[in-house]
Amino acid sequence: MKITNIETYAVSAGWKNWLFVKVCTDDGLYGIGEATINGFVKTTEAAVHELAHFAVGQDPRNVNAVAKRVLETIQDAGHIHRLATAAIEVACWDILGKSLGAPIWQLLGGKQRETVLGYANGWYRTERTPEAFVAIAENVIAKGFKALKLDPFGTAKDFISHDDLELSYDILAALRERFGAELKILIDVHCRFTPSESVRVARRLADLNLYWWEEPTSAEREEMTNEVAMHSPILVATGEQFDKIGRFETLARGGYVSIWQPEPMSLGGITNTIAVANLARANGAWIAPHQSGGPVATATCLQLAACVPNFLIQEHFDPFNEPWTRDLVTWRPTIDPANGHLSLPTGPGLGCDLNLDVVREHPYDPESYLNTSVKGWEKRLGVRQPVGAS
Repeated sequence: MKITNIETYAVSAGWKNWLFVKVCTDDGLYGIGEATINGFVKTTEAAVHELAHFAVGQDPRNVNAVAKRVLETIQDAGHIHRLATAAIEVACWDILGKSLGAPIWQLLGGKQRETVLGYANGWYRTERTPEAFVAIAENVIAKGFKALKLDPFGTAKDFISHDDLELSYDILAALRERFGAELKILIDVHCRFTPSESVRVARRLADLNLYWWEEPTSAEREEMTNEVAMHSPILVATGEQFDKIGRFETLARGGYVSIWQPEPMSLGGITNTIAVANLARANGAWIAPHQSGGPVATATCLQLAACVPNFLIQEHFDPFNEPWTRDLVTWRPTIDPANGHLSLPTGPGLGCDLNLDVVREHPYDPESYLNTSVKGWEKRLGVRQPVGAS
């Protein structure tokens, strides 16, 4: 079996573009992958095609050899390079699984669990008030989620004003009061605060029983996150922007970050994410993969959820995307309302396929990206901001 060509499909989901990849072979089998990153989908699509010749002619069932060839034959070009590699690598895993009639998790040693706890993200498309956040969170709970993530900080950057911080506190306090102590509330700081300000803000919110404090400070140096974690009263989670396995070594040496968030697309795929999981396991940490892309990336993360021992919880945007996105793939996870767990894929390979008719109905849109520095970004309208936004 040989790879004959690689096709790409850029899809606008309204607030973000997704990039899907299809690796084709000479015997009719094909695999799919995803290489989504906010604001750079056309750049990544170009990278996939520029690197495709390293994969064409290779046997896709030699997954790691193909990925190594795509990544290491030429100079490492960083994040975009690894996104392109990841899409091809996951598609090769998909082909291997299909060729053997087994899901990817089976090829990686089998199941560790039957389901995995999920947390909602992308749900708070509303006004930045306690009342609005509580009202829309009712829908999240109604879908069966027992955990949700939000960024309540508006457009604050580096430092936050007293009024903005108190509004953020009030939003979180309202959620806690309405839904009780059992709801897991996760905070995404989006790298917005200086290290000392992040600690100060975390201390102000400490009495709200928050589950984690994600990306608490600048991603320029991993050491700064370790320093925040040392002093933060809220557990720190980070790692979604890391594009190399070795960057997680800094977290291991720091010792205070016990929740690592590898992003399979950013790391180069499934094999590298498992390497991070093993490094975490050796250092008493757990992984909670980042996933703010499309449904193919969701399926990729859930393959890992099935087989990785130290897998904590999975981010889940899919139920809060536009309704048509549910028809984009042939499988998506269900939510068990009894415990907030997501189902895992069972079909061969990745366990889902693309509906190309739906793909073609929603082409790339240059205005589909998220900008957290613009007032009203929480509504996730791309750059089509509401009237009066600044």
